[in-house]
Amino acid sequence: MRCTGHPAGSPQRPVAGGPRTNLQRGTPVAGQRNAENDRRSLRIRLGRIVLHACAAPVNAGVLRRMVVAAWVCLLIAASLGSDVPVMANDGSGGGLLSTLTSRERREAIAALPLQRLTPQASQKIQRITDKPTIYRRLPTQAIACDRDMFLFLTRNPEVLVGMWDLMDITKVAVRRTGAYQLEAQDGSGTTCTIDLVYGDSTTHVFVATGLYDGKLTTSPVRGEGVFMLRSSYAKNSSGGTTVTGTLDCFIKFDGFGTDLIARTFSGLIGKSADVNFMETSRFVAQVSQASAVNPGGMVDVARRLPQVEMETKKRFAGTILTVAKRAELAKAGERNGQPRVSPDSSRTAQHSGRGDKR
Repeated sequence: MRCTGHPAGSPQRPVAGGPRTNLQRGTPVAGQRNAENDRRSLRIRLGRIVLHACAAPVNAGVLRRMVVAAWVCLLIAASLGSDVPVMANDGSGGGLLSTLTSRERREAIAALPLQRLTPQASQKIQRITDKPTIYRRLPTQAIACDRDMFLFLTRNPEVLVGMWDLMDITKVAVRRTGAYQLEAQDGSGTTCTIDLVYGDSTTHVFVATGLYDGKLTTSPVRGEGVFMLRSSYAKNSSGGTTVTGTLDCFIKFDGFGTDLIARTFSGLIGKSADVNFMETSRFVAQVSQASAVNPGGMVDVARRLPQVEMETKKRFAGTILTVAKRAELAKAGERNGQPRVSPDSSRTAQHSGRGDKR
Protein backbone atom coordinates (compact mmCIF):
# COMPACT_ATOMS: atom_id res chain seq x y z
CA MET A 1 0.00 0.00 0.00
CA ARG A 2 1.35 3.41 -0.93
CA CYS A 3 1.47 6.18 1.63
CA THR A 4 -1.24 8.74 1.02
CA GLY A 5 0.09 11.62 3.10
CA HIS A 6 0.38 15.01 1.36
CA PRO A 7 3.19 17.54 1.86
CA ALA A 8 2.69 20.46 4.17
CA GLY A 9 0.89 23.27 2.44
CA SER A 10 -0.94 20.95 0.05
CA PRO A 11 -4.54 22.02 -0.62
CA GLN A 12 -5.65 18.48 0.16
CA ARG A 13 -4.49 16.89 3.38
CA PRO A 14 -5.72 14.11 5.69
CA VAL A 15 -7.75 15.40 8.64
CA ALA A 16 -7.42 13.37 11.82
CA GLY A 17 -10.62 11.49 12.53
CA GLY A 18 -12.48 12.69 9.45
CA PRO A 19 -12.57 12.90 5.66
CA ARG A 20 -10.12 14.86 3.50
CA THR A 21 -10.82 18.55 3.27
CA ASN A 22 -10.17 20.51 0.08
CA LEU A 23 -10.04 24.22 0.81
CA GLN A 24 -9.71 25.16 -2.85
CA ARG A 25 -13.01 23.51 -3.68
CA GLY A 26 -15.04 25.61 -1.31
CA THR A 27 -15.64 23.33 1.66
CA PRO A 28 -18.26 25.00 3.93
CA VAL A 29 -16.77 27.17 6.66
CA ALA A 30 -18.59 25.20 9.34
CA GLY A 31 -17.03 21.99 8.04
CA GLN A 32 -13.59 23.57 8.08
CA ARG A 33 -14.08 24.75 11.66
CA ASN A 34 -15.23 21.30 12.77
CA ALA A 35 -12.15 19.71 11.21
CA GLU A 36 -9.88 22.27 12.87
CA ASN A 37 -11.57 21.70 16.24
CA ASP A 38 -11.21 17.93 15.88
CA ARG A 39 -7.51 18.30 15.07
CA ARG A 40 -6.95 20.72 17.97
CA SER A 41 -8.75 18.38 20.37
CA LEU A 42 -6.70 15.40 19.21
CA ARG A 43 -3.46 17.37 19.51
CA ILE A 44 -4.28 18.32 23.10
CA ARG A 45 -5.27 14.75 23.94
CA LEU A 46 -2.06 13.29 22.49
CA GLY A 47 -0.02 15.75 24.50
CA ARG A 48 -1.88 14.78 27.68
CA ILE A 49 -1.37 11.06 27.02
CA VAL A 50 2.39 11.49 26.71
CA LEU A 51 2.71 14.02 29.53
CA HIS A 52 0.65 11.86 31.90
CA ALA A 53 3.10 9.00 31.43
CA CYS A 54 6.29 11.00 31.94
CA ALA A 55 7.76 13.21 34.60
CA ALA A 56 9.58 15.29 31.98
CA PRO A 57 7.30 17.12 29.50
CA VAL A 58 7.82 17.27 25.76
CA ASN A 59 9.87 20.34 24.86
CA ALA A 60 7.72 21.63 22.01
CA GLY A 61 9.95 24.67 21.51
CA VAL A 62 12.96 22.51 20.69
CA LEU A 63 10.95 20.07 18.60
CA ARG A 64 9.65 22.94 16.47
CA ARG A 65 13.22 23.69 15.46
CA MET A 66 13.70 20.23 13.96
CA VAL A 67 14.29 20.70 10.27
CA VAL A 68 13.85 17.03 9.43
CA ALA A 69 12.24 15.29 12.34
CA ALA A 70 13.41 11.70 11.94
CA TRP A 71 16.88 11.35 13.39
CA VAL A 72 18.11 9.42 10.39
CA CYS A 73 17.85 12.45 8.10
CA LEU A 74 18.28 15.41 10.41
CA LEU A 75 21.80 16.55 9.49
CA ILE A 76 21.44 17.36 5.81
CA ALA A 77 18.63 19.79 6.56
CA ALA A 78 20.05 21.07 9.86
CA SER A 79 23.21 22.17 8.09
CA LEU A 80 21.25 25.00 6.48
CA GLY A 81 18.47 25.57 8.98
CA SER A 82 20.04 25.56 12.43
CA ASP A 83 19.41 28.40 14.85
CA VAL A 84 21.61 27.23 17.73
CA PRO A 85 24.14 30.04 18.40
CA VAL A 86 27.38 28.06 18.80
CA MET A 87 30.75 29.00 17.32
CA ALA A 88 32.31 26.55 14.86
CA ASN A 89 35.10 24.26 16.05
CA ASP A 90 34.73 25.40 19.63
CA GLY A 91 36.90 22.61 21.02
CA SER A 92 34.06 20.93 22.91
CA GLY A 93 34.27 17.71 20.89
CA GLY A 94 33.08 16.80 17.44
CA GLY A 95 35.01 19.53 15.61
CA LEU A 96 36.87 18.74 12.41
CA LEU A 97 40.29 19.26 14.03
CA SER A 98 39.62 17.08 17.08
CA THR A 99 41.90 14.06 17.62
CA LEU A 100 39.06 12.37 19.48
CA THR A 101 36.78 12.85 16.48
CA SER A 102 39.37 11.32 14.16
CA ARG A 103 39.64 8.26 16.39
CA GLU A 104 35.85 7.96 16.64
CA ARG A 105 35.54 8.22 12.88
CA ARG A 106 38.00 5.39 12.28
CA GLU A 107 36.23 3.23 14.85
CA ALA A 108 32.83 3.97 13.28
CA ILE A 109 34.05 3.10 9.78
CA ALA A 110 35.46 -0.19 11.07
CA ALA A 111 32.10 -1.00 12.66
CA LEU A 112 30.11 -0.57 9.44
CA PRO A 113 28.79 -4.00 8.32
CA LEU A 114 30.01 -3.52 4.74
CA GLN A 115 30.61 -7.23 4.22
CA ARG A 116 26.89 -7.88 4.70
CA LEU A 117 25.76 -5.32 2.12
CA THR A 118 25.50 -5.45 -1.64
CA PRO A 119 28.57 -4.22 -3.56
CA GLN A 120 26.61 -1.19 -4.77
CA ALA A 121 25.58 -0.20 -1.24
CA SER A 122 29.08 -0.73 0.12
CA GLN A 123 30.64 1.41 -2.61
CA LYS A 124 28.19 4.25 -2.02
CA ILE A 125 28.79 4.19 1.71
CA GLN A 126 32.57 4.16 1.31
CA ARG A 127 32.43 7.07 -1.13
CA ILE A 128 30.76 9.13 1.61
CA THR A 129 32.68 7.89 4.65
CA ASP A 130 36.17 8.00 3.12
CA LYS A 131 36.15 11.79 2.62
CA PRO A 132 33.14 13.30 4.40
CA THR A 133 32.61 17.03 4.62
CA ILE A 134 31.48 16.55 8.20
CA TYR A 135 31.76 13.65 10.61
CA ARG A 136 30.16 13.75 14.04
CA ARG A 137 29.32 11.24 16.74
CA LEU A 138 26.26 12.55 18.53
CA PRO A 139 26.10 12.34 22.34
CA THR A 140 25.29 8.82 23.54
CA GLN A 141 21.74 8.60 24.87
CA ALA A 142 20.43 6.16 27.49
CA ILE A 143 16.64 5.94 27.71
CA ALA A 144 14.11 3.74 29.48
CA CYS A 145 12.33 2.12 26.55
CA ASP A 146 10.88 -1.24 25.58
CA ARG A 147 13.21 -2.86 23.06
CA ASP A 148 10.49 -3.73 20.54
CA MET A 149 9.16 -0.18 20.66
CA PHE A 150 12.65 1.21 20.14
CA LEU A 151 13.26 -1.04 17.13
CA PHE A 152 9.86 -0.29 15.63
CA LEU A 153 10.29 3.49 15.85
CA THR A 154 13.87 3.29 14.56
CA ARG A 155 12.72 1.41 11.48
CA ASN A 156 9.52 3.42 11.02
CA PRO A 157 10.45 7.07 11.79
CA GLU A 158 7.36 8.27 9.92
CA VAL A 159 5.40 7.23 13.02
CA LEU A 160 7.31 9.81 15.07
CA VAL A 161 6.71 12.42 12.39
CA GLY A 162 3.02 11.53 12.37
CA MET A 163 2.75 12.07 16.13
CA TRP A 164 4.54 15.41 15.88
CA ASP A 165 2.18 16.31 13.05
CA LEU A 166 -0.81 15.56 15.30
CA MET A 167 0.74 17.74 18.00
CA ASP A 168 1.27 20.50 15.40
CA ILE A 169 4.99 20.84 16.19
CA THR A 170 6.47 19.94 12.79
CA LYS A 171 6.03 20.87 9.15
CA VAL A 172 7.86 17.78 7.93
CA ALA A 173 6.03 15.68 5.34
CA VAL A 174 7.14 12.08 4.95
CA ARG A 175 6.13 9.39 2.47
CA ARG A 176 7.13 5.74 2.41
CA THR A 177 8.20 4.82 -1.10
CA GLY A 178 9.44 1.30 -0.41
CA ALA A 179 9.78 -1.33 2.28
CA TYR A 180 13.00 0.32 3.48
CA GLN A 181 12.83 3.76 1.85
CA LEU A 182 11.29 7.11 2.82
CA GLU A 183 11.05 10.55 1.25
CA ALA A 184 10.90 13.59 3.54
CA GLN A 185 10.34 17.33 3.03
CA ASP A 186 10.76 19.99 5.69
CA GLY A 187 8.55 22.64 4.05
CA SER A 188 11.47 25.08 3.75
CA GLY A 189 13.22 23.79 0.67
CA THR A 190 14.82 20.57 1.87
CA THR A 191 13.92 17.19 0.39
CA CYS A 192 15.56 13.95 1.44
CA THR A 193 15.44 10.28 0.47
CA ILE A 194 16.39 7.83 3.22
CA ASP A 195 17.24 4.16 2.72
CA LEU A 196 17.57 1.63 5.53
CA VAL A 197 20.31 -0.53 4.01
CA TYR A 198 21.05 -2.68 7.05
CA GLY A 199 19.43 -3.40 10.39
CA ASP A 200 19.61 -5.86 13.24
CA SER A 201 18.84 -5.52 16.95
CA THR A 202 22.05 -3.59 17.66
CA THR A 203 23.01 -1.83 14.40
CA HIS A 204 21.07 0.17 11.81
CA VAL A 205 22.65 1.87 8.80
CA PHE A 206 20.79 4.55 6.85
CA VAL A 207 21.92 6.25 3.65
CA ALA A 208 20.35 9.63 2.85
CA THR A 209 20.44 11.81 -0.26
CA GLY A 210 19.27 15.38 0.17
CA LEU A 211 18.68 18.57 -1.78
CA TYR A 212 18.18 22.10 -0.45
CA ASP A 213 16.61 24.61 -2.83
CA GLY A 214 15.30 27.31 -0.52
CA LYS A 215 15.77 30.99 0.20
CA LEU A 216 19.16 30.68 1.89
CA THR A 217 21.08 29.75 -1.27
CA THR A 218 21.17 31.05 -4.84
CA SER A 219 21.41 27.55 -6.33
CA PRO A 220 20.42 24.05 -5.16
CA VAL A 221 22.72 22.35 -2.66
CA ARG A 222 23.07 18.58 -2.78
CA GLY A 223 24.40 16.29 -0.11
CA GLU A 224 24.64 12.66 0.96
CA GLY A 225 24.85 11.11 4.38
CA VAL A 226 25.53 7.82 6.13
CA PHE A 227 24.02 7.38 9.59
CA MET A 228 24.90 4.39 11.78
CA LEU A 229 22.82 3.91 14.92
CA ARG A 230 24.24 1.39 17.39
CA SER A 231 22.25 0.31 20.42
CA SER A 232 22.61 -1.93 23.45
CA TYR A 233 20.07 -3.12 26.01
CA ALA A 234 20.28 -3.68 29.76
CA LYS A 235 17.93 -4.26 32.66
CA ASN A 236 17.39 -1.14 34.76
CA SER A 237 16.61 -0.78 38.46
CA SER A 238 12.85 -0.69 37.86
CA GLY A 239 12.90 -4.00 36.00
CA GLY A 240 12.49 -2.45 32.57
CA THR A 241 14.94 -1.99 29.74
CA THR A 242 17.47 0.79 29.27
CA VAL A 243 18.42 1.34 25.64
CA THR A 244 21.76 3.04 25.05
CA GLY A 245 22.21 4.48 21.57
CA THR A 246 25.07 6.08 19.66
CA LEU A 247 24.62 7.78 16.28
CA ASP A 248 27.58 8.29 13.92
CA CYS A 249 26.96 10.75 11.08
CA PHE A 250 28.96 11.17 7.87
CA ILE A 251 27.89 14.05 5.59
CA LYS A 252 29.29 14.87 2.16
CA PHE A 253 28.28 17.97 0.17
CA ASP A 254 28.72 18.48 -3.56
CA GLY A 255 30.71 21.50 -4.75
CA PHE A 256 33.81 23.16 -3.30
CA GLY A 257 32.00 26.29 -2.11
CA THR A 258 29.29 24.42 -0.23
CA ASP A 259 31.85 22.03 1.19
CA LEU A 260 33.94 24.93 2.53
CA ILE A 261 30.94 26.68 4.10
CA ALA A 262 29.78 23.45 5.76
CA ARG A 263 33.25 22.85 7.22
CA THR A 264 33.40 26.41 8.52
CA PHE A 265 30.12 26.06 10.38
CA SER A 266 30.55 22.41 11.38
CA GLY A 267 30.40 23.23 15.10
CA LEU A 268 27.07 25.00 14.74
CA ILE A 269 25.69 22.17 12.60
CA GLY A 270 26.84 19.55 15.07
CA LYS A 271 25.40 21.26 18.13
CA SER A 272 22.02 21.53 16.45
CA ALA A 273 22.15 17.83 15.61
CA ASP A 274 23.10 17.01 19.21
CA VAL A 275 20.02 18.78 20.55
CA ASN A 276 17.75 17.17 17.98
CA PHE A 277 19.05 13.67 18.76
CA MET A 278 18.65 14.16 22.50
CA GLU A 279 15.09 15.47 22.17
CA THR A 280 14.09 12.74 19.73
CA SER A 281 15.51 10.05 22.03
CA ARG A 282 13.59 11.49 24.95
CA PHE A 283 10.38 11.49 22.95
CA VAL A 284 10.88 7.83 21.99
CA ALA A 285 11.18 7.00 25.70
CA GLN A 286 8.00 8.94 26.42
CA VAL A 287 6.09 7.06 23.73
CA SER A 288 7.17 3.77 25.28
CA GLN A 289 6.17 4.88 28.77
CA ALA A 290 2.82 6.19 27.57
CA SER A 291 2.18 2.85 25.83
CA ALA A 292 2.78 1.04 29.12
CA VAL A 293 0.40 3.15 31.23
CA ASN A 294 -2.26 4.17 28.68
CA PRO A 295 -2.38 1.64 25.83
CA GLY A 296 -5.96 2.52 24.91
CA GLY A 297 -5.13 6.16 24.35
CA MET A 298 -1.98 5.34 22.40
CA VAL A 299 -3.80 2.83 20.17
CA ASP A 300 -6.30 5.57 19.36
CA VAL A 301 -3.38 7.84 18.46
CA ALA A 302 -1.95 5.10 16.22
CA ARG A 303 -5.26 4.80 14.39
CA ARG A 304 -5.35 8.53 13.64
CA LEU A 305 -1.73 9.08 12.57
CA PRO A 306 -1.36 11.10 9.35
CA GLN A 307 1.39 10.36 6.83
CA VAL A 308 1.50 6.70 7.94
CA GLU A 309 0.33 3.66 5.97
CA MET A 310 -2.49 1.56 7.43
CA GLU A 311 -0.33 -1.55 7.80
CA THR A 312 2.27 0.45 9.75
CA LYS A 313 -0.48 1.86 11.99
CA LYS A 314 -1.62 -1.69 12.77
CA ARG A 315 1.91 -2.81 13.61
CA PHE A 316 2.38 0.25 15.81
CA ALA A 317 -0.85 -0.56 17.66
CA GLY A 318 0.34 -4.15 18.10
CA THR A 319 3.65 -2.94 19.52
CA ILE A 320 1.81 -0.63 21.93
CA LEU A 321 -0.27 -3.54 23.25
CA THR A 322 2.84 -5.70 23.59
CA VAL A 323 4.55 -3.00 25.67
CA ALA A 324 1.46 -2.66 27.87
CA LYS A 325 1.20 -6.42 28.40
CA ARG A 326 4.85 -6.67 29.42
CA ALA A 327 4.44 -3.79 31.85
CA GLU A 328 1.40 -5.44 33.41
CA LEU A 329 3.20 -8.79 33.73
CA ALA A 330 6.13 -7.03 35.39
CA LYS A 331 3.79 -5.37 37.91
CA ALA A 332 2.06 -8.68 38.61
CA GLY A 333 5.41 -10.30 39.25
CA GLU A 334 6.33 -7.58 41.73
CA ARG A 335 3.04 -8.04 43.58
CA ASN A 336 3.76 -11.76 43.86
CA GLY A 337 7.22 -11.10 45.23
CA GLN A 338 9.10 -12.28 42.17
CA PRO A 339 12.46 -10.64 41.35
CA ARG A 340 12.40 -7.92 38.75
CA VAL A 341 13.39 -9.13 35.30
CA SER A 342 13.30 -7.05 32.15
CA PRO A 343 10.16 -8.31 30.36
CA ASP A 344 11.77 -8.16 26.93
CA SER A 345 15.30 -9.27 27.90
CA SER A 346 14.91 -12.74 26.43
CA ARG A 347 13.85 -11.59 23.00
CA THR A 348 16.05 -10.71 20.05
CA ALA A 349 14.50 -8.72 17.22
CA GLN A 350 16.44 -8.62 13.96
CA HIS A 351 16.28 -7.05 10.55
CA SER A 352 19.31 -8.10 8.56
CA GLY A 353 19.75 -6.77 5.06
CA ARG A 354 17.52 -4.92 2.65
CA GLY A 355 15.44 -7.97 1.74
CA ASP A 356 14.42 -9.11 5.23
CA LYS A 357 11.14 -8.23 6.85
CA ARG A 358 11.04 -5.80 9.69
